[in-house]
Amino acid sequence: MTAAESEESAGPAVPPGAAPGWARQVRAVAVLTGAGISTDSGIPDFRGPQGLWTKNPAAERLSTYQVYMADPEVRRRSWRARLEHPAWAAEPNAAHRALARLAGSAIDTQVITQNIDELHQRAGTPRERVIELHGTMFAVVCTGCGDRTAMADALARVRAGEEDPRCARCGGILKSATVMFGQALLPGVFERAATAAARSDLMLAVGSTLTVEPAASLCGIAIKAGAALVIVNRDPTPYDAAAAVVIREPIGQAVPRLAGQLLAGSAA
Repeated sequence: MTAAESEESAGPAVPPGAAPGWARQVRAVAVLTGAGISTDSGIPDFRGPQGLWTKNPAAERLSTYQVYMADPEVRRRSWRARLEHPAWAAEPNAAHRALARLAGSAIDTQVITQNIDELHQRAGTPRERVIELHGTMFAVVCTGCGDRTAMADALARVRAGEEDPRCARCGGILKSATVMFGQALLPGVFERAATAAARSDLMLAVGSTLTVEPAASLCGIAIKAGAALVIVNRDPTPYDAAAAVVIREPIGQAVPRLAGQLLAGSAA
């Protein structure tokens, strides 16, 4: 990270006394991020006006486990779509970098993400502080034997002509190491996220519609435990009424400022 990026990630300097009440003396933050945080990196969201599923409702079928397993043509289309996914060329944006800055501070920061793009890790947030609710697109798992391999290797096979590559170990169907519709979260993942939410002084929800469960329920867990809730999202969410602050401005502007306020507030 360059000096300029470091300053940008922290947001503008905020005097400790100017930090809002919810940002003062925060010792633990749980950040829930959705697709909206990655749109500035060139990755479309799903349900927004220009979302992947808004513009092409049939594309949601590619992310449904039962359909994927039963229909070879859906799998072939899925592999072609993976080749062209914008995440391969995406870079972390100002919001990702601001959260990485926060995670490197004295504030205990846990980033719980619904995203599969690993941009939080690439921005500098330590991997052990990122909880990937829906897995990662950078790995492949066999639905038969559970063997886990690199996505890059599977895509190389697709480019070489294999339309629906099979597991080299058992011949089973391969899929991205992500949670599809119709699949449960990996064991222990939600429990870890719920613990982070319950232990937080502040829950920061960024770029999520807060309608997909069980992720959305993390806000309720945090509030019940006494944490303040701050929401940064373009559109209304079911949790707006329970939030201390709801911010509609662009995420790339709001999150660096919020990070700066938290860092200033922790020093107050």
